[in-house]
Amino acid sequence: MLGKHIPVSENKQISIPVDFAEEILSDLISQGFSGNELLQKFKETRRKIRPAVESLLEEAQAAVNGKSPYFTYKDVFGTEGVDKK
Repeated sequence: MLGKHIPVSENKQISIPVDFAEEILSDLISQGFSGNELLQKFKETRRKIRPAVESLLEEAQAAVNGKSPYFTYKDVFGTEGVDKK
């Protein structure tokens, strides 16, 4: 799967997949689409993915650069169940 890389610190980066074909097809099939209707819905959905991922990457890059608010792991998941060493 192709991905786009975004730095999260000087020596770390993450890769976000930008081709969700398998996930899109699985979801559409589970919704009951098939044949030409499946193909049309797949194309529509796939066109929407790239702009959404690009927006996500821009927001992440802004957070990395300190130009927008962000949430830490602790903010999102709290400390419950975390091993304290």
